[in-house]
Amino acid sequence: MSSPRSQKKMKTEAAARPENYLKFLGTAGARFVMARQLRASGGIYLELLGQKISLDPGPGALVRMTHSRPPLDPTALDAVILSHKHIDHANDVNILLDAMTAGGFKKRGVLMAPAECLEGPEAVVFRYLKDYLERIEILKAETTYHLGPLKIKTTCRHLHEAETYGLKFYLPKLVVGFMVDTKYFPELIDSYREVDILVMNVLRARESDSDHIKHLTVNDAALIIKELKPGKVYLTHFGMTMVQADPRKVAEKMSQETGVEVLAAYDGLTVSLEQSA
Repeated sequence: MSSPRSQKKMKTEAAARPENYLKFLGTAGARFVMARQLRASGGIYLELLGQKISLDPGPGALVRMTHSRPPLDPTALDAVILSHKHIDHANDVNILLDAMTAGGFKKRGVLMAPAECLEGPEAVVFRYLKDYLERIEILKAETTYHLGPLKIKTTCRHLHEAETYGLKFYLPKLVVGFMVDTKYFPELIDSYREVDILVMNVLRARESDSDHIKHLTVNDAALIIKELKPGKVYLTHFGMTMVQADPRKVAEKMSQETGVEVLAAYDGLTVSLEQSA
């Protein structure tokens, strides 16, 4: 049990949080970085317009939330969103749904996910948990959804091994986009055109001869950033070649090449969305 002093400190830290922010609970991508936990793999936590959201809760999302400073309360979540079914994005979905609904004692919360996360032989959401939820939204391409006052829109379908959609979150004066796992294709650019802050999953530092690896490379990311010219970019979801290349150095070079401020996310990084909103 924490002491009164530490409890007071955590309350002070919680009160100091910005109203709108996102926190990287992990920046791991691909099997080797995830399996060895060279980077954590808890996905991203967001608080936007009063809505508490877990986005792509990979392995360790629950632990990363409860061990954050100050802690993030999984029982207070309003929504869990999956961009697709792969284990590094969805491993902790069931435990978070259980926490969000108090084990089914409170029918509340929203799950947003592509159809194949919910049905079929590789569904990742347990059937019994579905009845605990206030509602389930099945994600489709370029469709608008609402979570309380928060508007959310999917992008075009990404080129990935699973049914995958990027996401855009609309604040009063700011659009925050998440370009999740995908191979580069030209239509990506138009789908993210209005984004002010862009979080990009950049798995690979260099090109691959293997066409089945459907993830962005550094060169892909630079091309997209040059075309979109968002206000700021955060790189995340790093594979082994990115870890070895040092994401901070990669981001610095990309900033110079594109003329856009590009930053490498790290585990635990909190990004305030207040100044630009």
